[in-house]
Order: sequence, then C-alpha cells, then structure tokens
Amino acid sequence: MPTPFSKTFMDRLTSGLTDSLVALTKSSMPWSVGAGVLASAAALVYWQLPEQFVSVIALAALAVVSLAGLVWTVFRARPFDRTAEILLAAADTNPDARLITKQDGSFVYANAAFHRLFAMANSLDAIAAILNDGEEAFESFKRLRTAAVSGVPAEATFPLHVPSVGREWRQVSVSPVPGHPGFALWRARDVTTAQELMATRRSEEERFADFLDELPAGFFSADVNGRIQYANRTTARWLTGGDDGRALIGHKFASFVIETEIPDTADFEFEGDSPSHGEVTLKHIDGSTFKASLIQSERLGVNSDMIYSRSILLRDVTWRNEAQWVEAVQRLHWLFDEAPVGIVVLDLKGSVTECNKAFLTLLGLHREAVMDRPFADRLSKEDRNEAAGQLSKVVMGVIRAAHLEVRLPGAAQRDVMTSLYASRIEDNNGDVTGLILHFIDTTEQKNLEVQFAQSQKMQAVGQLAGGVAHDFNNLLTAMIGFTDLLLERHGPADSSYADIMQIRQNADRATNLVRQLLAFSRKQTLAPEIIHLTEVISELTSLLGRLLGEQVELKLDHGDDLGLVRVDRGQFEQVIVNLAVNARDAMPGGGTVTVRTENVMIREPVQRGIEVMPPGDYLLIEVSDTGAGIAKENIGHIFEPFFSTKEVGAGTGLGLSTVYGIVKQTGGIITVDSAPGEGTTFSI
Repeated sequence: MPTPFSKTFMDRLTSGLTDSLVALTKSSMPWSVGAGVLASAAALVYWQLPEQFVSVIALAALAVVSLAGLVWTVFRARPFDRTAEILLAAADTNPDARLITKQDGSFVYANAAFHRLFAMANSLDAIAAILNDGEEAFESFKRLRTAAVSGVPAEATFPLHVPSVGREWRQVSVSPVPGHPGFALWRARDVTTAQELMATRRSEEERFADFLDELPAGFFSADVNGRIQYANRTTARWLTGGDDGRALIGHKFASFVIETEIPDTADFEFEGDSPSHGEVTLKHIDGSTFKASLIQSERLGVNSDMIYSRSILLRDVTWRNEAQWVEAVQRLHWLFDEAPVGIVVLDLKGSVTECNKAFLTLLGLHREAVMDRPFADRLSKEDRNEAAGQLSKVVMGVIRAAHLEVRLPGAAQRDVMTSLYASRIEDNNGDVTGLILHFIDTTEQKNLEVQFAQSQKMQAVGQLAGGVAHDFNNLLTAMIGFTDLLLERHGPADSSYADIMQIRQNADRATNLVRQLLAFSRKQTLAPEIIHLTEVISELTSLLGRLLGEQVELKLDHGDDLGLVRVDRGQFEQVIVNLAVNARDAMPGGGTVTVRTENVMIREPVQRGIEVMPPGDYLLIEVSDTGAGIAKENIGHIFEPFFSTKEVGAGTGLGLSTVYGIVKQTGGIITVDSAPGEGTTFSI
C-alpha cells in the first residue's frame, strides 16, 4: 500500500475523486446518495492519513462534494425539457397539419390537425389506402414517399376518400429535417374548395372556348403589327384546312389577303388602324381563294394606342352601300341574340332599348317586362348608386369603359352575381348615342370564393375562440369558487364584503362572455326541445319592451298554424333578444321593431347571399327595424366576431356573431337584407 502522501497515493486519490464527481454529475441519483459516496471516500482518507492531515483532506472532500452537488442540481433542473414541452404543445395545437417520419416511413410525430385531415391514419400505408383517384393519385403519393427516403423536397396534390364526408383534396409537401438525416417533415392542407373552384373555372373557360371555336364565323385577334394572337377553329379551317387555331398564331393576317374592297368611308390598313368593315379576298394554304366580309374593332390603351384588334370573318356576305350594310347587320343579329353572355343596349335616359336572350334568362323575365323600362330597376338596391355613377362617367367620356360587380334579382328569388362591362355607342360624328352593357354570370364562382375565404377565416377564429373560452372558463370556475369561500367568511357587515361582491359580479359577467364565445365557435352544449315559437316570443314581450325603451315600438305579427321546431329554448331567446337590442341601437331617435313569423314551403333551392336553402318546410322568423340600415361595405362583415360599427366602448362586437353561431349550430340559416336609409331585416 502506498504511503499517505506519496505521489502514487495522491494520484489515485485525485483520480478517484474526479471519477466520482463525473459519475455523480452524469447520473440521475439523488444528491443524498452522491454525498454518501463521497463521504465514504473521505472516511477512508481519514483512517489512512495521519491526524494532522485529516482536516485538510476533509476540507478538500467537502469542497468536491459541494461542487458535485451544485453541478448535479444545475443539470437536474434540465431547462431544455420545459422548452421541449412548450414546443410540443404548440405543435399539437397548430391548425397546420405536420408529420415527422423516419426513413422507413414509420411515424415519429403527427399533430391533431394531421390526423383530422387524413381520417386518423397512423401510417403512410393507411394514407395510401384512402387515396381516391386510382393509379394517378397512388403514383403521386409514391413519389412523395420516395422523396422522403431520398431526403429531397417534393410536393403533390391528390384526392382522398374521407369517411362520412366523401371526396376531398389534400396538398402535401415533404422535406428533410435540417440537421437530422433520416427524418422527413410532411406538411398538408385541405384544398378541396380551391380544387372545386378551379374545376368550375375550367368548365366555364372550356364552355366559352368551345362556343368561340364552333362559331359559324371566323374570329381572330391581331396585335398592333397585324400578327395573329388568337384564332378560332373556323378561321383555321378556312385558311389552313386544319382544326387548330393555334397554328395561325404569329402569322400576319395580311399574308392571307389577296385583294380588299372597302366602303368609301373606311380607312383600311392591316398593320395600322383597323377598319370598321370591309370585303377581302383570302387565299387558302392549298392556293384556292374565297371572298369574305371582315368586321373589326380595336382595344385601345391609356394613350389611345391600339393594343390588339378583334375581327370577324363572314363568307358569302358582302356589302357595297349603306343598305347592304344594314342587311348584313340584320343577318348578324343572331350573334347578338345567341351570345352566351347577357347584352343590353341603353339610351341616354338609361332605358333598355335592346337585350338578348341570355340577359332575359339571367332575370327570369319576358322581353316585354324589360324593354323601354329603366335599367336601374333591374339592379339590386345596394348597387344602383354605384352603377349610376360609373355609367355616367362612361357617357361623359371621363372613362372609356367601366367594369363593376352587380347583383340582379333573378328567377326563383335568387340574386345573380354578375360582372358588368359598359362601353359607349357613338355615331359617325363621334357623339354618344347610348351604352352597351355585357353581363357575365359569376354567381357560382363568387359563391365558391366567398365560401372558401369565409370558411377559412371563421374556422380559424372559431378554433381560437373555442380554445380560449374553455381555458378561460376553467379559470373563472376557480375564481368564482374561491370568491364564494371568501363570502362565507366575510359577511355583509365586513368591510371587504362589497369588494368581494364586485369580484363575483365581474366574474359572472366574464362567464356570460365565455358563453358568447362558445356560441360563436359552436362548441356550447345545447339542450334542444320541441317548442312553439309563438308562445316563446309572446313570453319575451315584457322583457323586450323594457330593453327597447319608450321610444321604440314593438310589433308582433304571427302567422297562422305555425309548425313546431326543435331548438334550445334559452339560446333561441338569446337570439331574439340580441337582434332586438341590435335593432334598438340602430334607431337612436326611436322607431319600430317588428318580429314576424310564418310557415314557408320551399319547392326549389333558394339562394340568399352565400346561403342556399334546400327544398322543404321551414318556419321563418324575421326581426325588422326602421333604422339607418347597413352600408354595403359592412354588410359582408356583420356576423364576424369583434366587428362593430358602434363607437369604441359601445359594444363587444359579439352580439351578431353569437346569433350566427347559435342559428348554425341549431341547423338553421340566417340572412340579412339592408340598405342605407331603408332599415334592416334579419331572417332566420
């Protein structure tokens, strides 16, 4: 055995203590065990050293033990574990779908949003099993799996069959996890509405392109240099014998022209200004020739420079004088009548002088109901002022043409969303004689766009509101409970009693706010029952009278033999009260609030705004006021949470959003009809 202070002994002692310290800091043993180990080492030192060195060694051992304890305590805290918990919680509640897989495809982590999008699939094979588009979708998903294994980014869009829902579309991307080879990060989002919108647009574009291609007249467009930019199939057949108008793109139309004959008033130049009309002799690619009549118009830029021309070719139609020109126009009238877009001609008084079949179809009216009547009568009330202003600018020459979105009250109580294009009609002297309007039905496209944007926004806000409401409700439950305990210990005579009651009352108000948030997010628990709405509304009359005040008159108009409905009585009462209070606030100078009920039978689908009511028997409740009405720019936002037109501090902005949430959760439909100065009607 080495002597106490020999070099060998000190080396062993130092090495032993160091090893013990390292082992202690790396282990997860409690501090008391580590201290015991080092204390034992100190005891051995004590028995092997002379008495005069015991205190020195003991002090050194104590310092080492203290250092080890400090290091172990620091490591024991493990601050990174808390960060990891926070990140994991954030990922779990993230509305964006996320998945992490190993190189072999096994799941490492998937958040709740990912499971919702893929029907709770727990493996890549389970996702592949619900693909909905056969081999093409399977190949797209297979490429993603290959990219994940190879560690390269990739993206694909494919359909799934979601149980109880049907066919839906998902856009999925995969990329390697930076700094962690062998792992892949998957991202996914629901693109079903976007795919449906794209399919609708493609269908409309194909239908319109087919109409142009199959016209029994040649149609083409040329740039400022006379090079063809577009040609339909008829033009291609007449000039090349082929069926593809794209074969003519880039060719100069003048290269097909052998001879031209034009009226004396026209200035015919193919590479400059285009004529109004003229007769041309054209040559086919096989060398044969034929005569055709050419009608052209130009699209002008900001500086009145031509951007492109639009031309129609008609075979076997010629004119040499005004009478022949009139005859040709009459023969071309079918282009006006059979056009797939609505066309209306107005005089300078704004009355309809001519319209085609497509426009009458949009309105669902006969020609006699439209001709020689003001065009403004055909527009919805909200759009009349804007349309009148834009059309006046076109007539006065402030702008050459106008484009605006308007609604036409159409057939089957359905508003038709249209794009209106207006331009001037001028005589030979350049004087304005009227306007020509073109209407394109954009109802389906607008509905899809609005539904997509609204669903995305309301889903996000609803998830946020629901989550906040539940957490806040838990806090309020604890606050109210502890407040009740304080009230038991501090009676009315106690000086703290009034303060505690204030806390309790404000907590109750906060609880009502939580109920509104849950109603908006449609996550509240309903207790539906079969009720007669006439009785419920009649019982509310006294309460409504007090809420409305003396300046506002309440009228009830109940229909006969109203059907029964199954709703949550308390929630329905809240809907009526909220709408009545909202009506009162819209009439600061007083007015009338009318609550009307009636049975309604819907035989065909009815569209109100973006809502579509399927056929069936309904019970209608209307709450109307005679207030200032709602501005057009606000009417699309009134059901959004925290949106309010009132002054700051005058409301929470949750009243109408709560009404919307209750009605939708109950399975009903709510719409609004309003115009500035004409009051507002909410229909449920």
